[in-house]
Amino acid sequence: MLYYFLYQMIFREYGASSESYFFKGLNVIQYVTFRTAMATITALLISLLFGGKVIKKLSDLKVGQEIREELSEDHQVKKGTPTMGGVLIIGSVFLSTLLWARLDNLFLWLALIATTMFAAVGFADDYIKIVKKRSLGLTGIQKLAGQLLTAVGIWAVLYFLTNYAWNLSIPFIKATAETNPAISISYVGPIVYLVFIIFVLLGSSNAVNLTDGLDGLATSVTFIAMSALTALTYVASDRRWSEYLDLTHNPSSSELTIFCGAMVGASLGFLWYNSPPAEVFMGDVGSLAIGGALGTVAILTKQEFLLPFIGGVFILEAVSVMLQVSYFKFTKRNSGVGKRIFRQAPLHHHFQLSGWKEPKIVFRFLIVAILFALLSLSTLKLR
Repeated sequence: MLYYFLYQMIFREYGASSESYFFKGLNVIQYVTFRTAMATITALLISLLFGGKVIKKLSDLKVGQEIREELSEDHQVKKGTPTMGGVLIIGSVFLSTLLWARLDNLFLWLALIATTMFAAVGFADDYIKIVKKRSLGLTGIQKLAGQLLTAVGIWAVLYFLTNYAWNLSIPFIKATAETNPAISISYVGPIVYLVFIIFVLLGSSNAVNLTDGLDGLATSVTFIAMSALTALTYVASDRRWSEYLDLTHNPSSSELTIFCGAMVGASLGFLWYNSPPAEVFMGDVGSLAIGGALGTVAILTKQEFLLPFIGGVFILEAVSVMLQVSYFKFTKRNSGVGKRIFRQAPLHHHFQLSGWKEPKIVFRFLIVAILFALLSLSTLKLR
């Protein structure tokens, strides 16, 4: 929004003929790096300024967290802490992105809409928990159905964009298709690509959701993962960097850099209130949306296979649950007694029951997240 007002409307009309340094300085608005930095700062400030008000409103509405009975006493004392704080993250991301991004970019809108749809599934899950005063909201099938619908919608947009956008009269859709031949689905076929997108999106959204179990854990890991993804998105959209690093040049993903930067700022601002001891939890409305955003941006920028490195901690948490459930069912079927690999899953609960204090777990997982992020960035030159 500000791009059109500050750059196109003012600079193009007055800057070229004006000697004013003010007007000439507005030329910086055209650069993605500047707008990404400003989107990050804007999202951070929105989170900090409105965080207290959002927490108070959630408390007034008695939107308190329900805790599962099988969790430790350290978790039971958190019962009643305001939840659904993810609306602060999503709101900050939306406002800052709309302010600083160019709004004629299809990929940007696809990321925003996908994030909204995942957030809607999480909102329904949180709302049911609160209304029915229980730790479980939507059933597993209901939650997966909502996520699946979103994944199919993203696939449909990409499929029709690739195959039919040449004949469309909508300018920004046609421009996206013309500048992104690498998005073509013809390499693997539409059905295989649909299955792949479903796997990526459902995996990423549920992995973040499983990680959101300790104060500040999911938020801090999101900050690191989104920071790495911001850098990867930028180099993929910049011709000079993409040629130097031998990446597929994807110019229409440039505005996604601003979206990722906004997510970085919003996560950092939310961490101010979510750090131990947390004043608010993000809830499923936040965790599912963040995971969906990670997966969507990775798909649009062709970085899907780097997701295990970008969000390595999220993957470890999800894998620990899958291993625990699978091993328990396998041993119970063969011996009649189910056995466990970990004391409790996801993985952070295992370390908690092993005697680690919550802040120590969060900080150590954060260090691991930084290592994964650096590893993902190091793969650029290896290509």
